[in-house]
Amino acid sequence: MAYENRKPAVLILEDGSLFWGRSAGLEGTAYGEVCFNTGMTGYQEIFTDPSYFGQIMVTTNAHIGNYGVKAEEVESENIKIAGLVCKNFSFNYSRPGADGSLLDYFKDQGKLLICDVDTRGLVRHIRDKGAMNAIISTETEDIDALRKRLSEVPSMEGLELSSKVATKEAYFVGEENAEHRIAVLDLGIKKNILRNFAQRNCYMKVFPMDSNLEEMKAWEPHGIFIANGPGDPSAMKDTIAEVKKIVDSGYPVFGICLGHQLIALSQGLRTFKMHTGHRGINHPVKNLLTGKGEITTQNHGFVVSTDDVEANENIELTHRHLNDGSVAGIRLKDKPVFCVQYHPEAYPGPHDSSYLFDDFVELIKKHKKQPQWQS
Repeated sequence: MAYENRKPAVLILEDGSLFWGRSAGLEGTAYGEVCFNTGMTGYQEIFTDPSYFGQIMVTTNAHIGNYGVKAEEVESENIKIAGLVCKNFSFNYSRPGADGSLLDYFKDQGKLLICDVDTRGLVRHIRDKGAMNAIISTETEDIDALRKRLSEVPSMEGLELSSKVATKEAYFVGEENAEHRIAVLDLGIKKNILRNFAQRNCYMKVFPMDSNLEEMKAWEPHGIFIANGPGDPSAMKDTIAEVKKIVDSGYPVFGICLGHQLIALSQGLRTFKMHTGHRGINHPVKNLLTGKGEITTQNHGFVVSTDDVEANENIELTHRHLNDGSVAGIRLKDKPVFCVQYHPEAYPGPHDSSYLFDDFVELIKKHKKQPQWQS
């Protein structure tokens, strides 16, 4: 596409800052909380991750789109980010196995992307000032009108978004005659989580987010998984109450990301909004149980209070983020329940933390030998 045929585009931040660029072929306006991801690969997985619902994504990697898209490399049925901001957008792709271009992928789904933006300056600004709402638009004639629209965008803090992306009907994944049965509470689950369980001889029933414990128990699962998802966990009062029942049920329970936060909230711990959040594929975490380090994929803007974890005698801190010391994993001392803030199912990687799926399966096996836990 000829450079001169692409319309000017603008990004306006909540604090009034402007960053200019150009459209990549789609026209319109999009808004949401701006965030950045430092990953150099896996852009398609990022864009389709339901945990990013309602956010404007800024990619720090200079080149986006150069390897196209592939049908099976998705974490949900469609693009979940509100819009994309990048530096150099590749209109052509060179991957032999690709199914198409990233531009066509965005066009087909009606999603806005803008490029030629000073993403280095933008990311430095967000790092200094913190995550905030933003609007991106190719309708640049009236900046004041865009600012007015931006002022009406709700803050991510206090916003419940899982109901926008979670399944409305229960469905099944895996082989019906598999050795283990896992009930999954869907809050915006990534497909690769389900793939990881299926690879470990698990059959899953994925329940809508408003499902209750009794509905799950009726399916006779061996364990319960609390999924990832978008939004502020503290805004999900009904879900927190149901997660508490799940935790108290005696079932083995595993939670990832939002699931981790909801398990913490169900135990009286607090969560809070981070300055910029953790989003990337190279975050260092220390497993405090083994002493080993892990390189992890992370995507979260809220975190569990470290002070609350350390003050609760029934909670053990199992994983710590090494960049800022924040809580990356906990377990309950008196129940078969554990959870992590990051994403062990990371696709295309890293895979340092995939052992957590094995840990959950082993926990299920252990409790199968103790029938009284289901009473």
